[in-house]
Amino acid sequence: MSAQTDFRDRQFLAVIGDEDSVTGLLLAGIGHVTPPPDNQKNFLVVDNKTDNAAIEAAFDKFSTERKDIAIILINQHVADRIRHRIDTYTAAFPTVLEIPSKDHPYDPEKDSVLRRIRRLFGE
Repeated sequence: MSAQTDFRDRQFLAVIGDEDSVTGLLLAGIGHVTPPPDNQKNFLVVDNKTDNAAIEAAFDKFSTERKDIAIILINQHVADRIRHRIDTYTAAFPTVLEIPSKDHPYDPEKDSVLRRIRRLFGE
């Protein structure tokens, strides 16, 4: 597959996060459900009862199975729960962006993208 077609069909955002973050983004219009029979959603609401395997499964689905996802937004505190998967993810598409949540402030030291940039510049 050429680089041109790698991103051409990617038109949706996906979000993995707490209820407030997902709700806000859905209200902003990012929600999408694929046609039947699979009816796949492009979001996952995570709470303290959600197990890490479910978060990893959603991340894998959005990052490898779904070819229509361009950007994966994930709350940083949720990304911490699957940090080993986030840190080893290297594909350009979909791009993974860590975002803050209402109850958990953003820590740039944990952000995998910023850490990669620092390594590139030798910091």
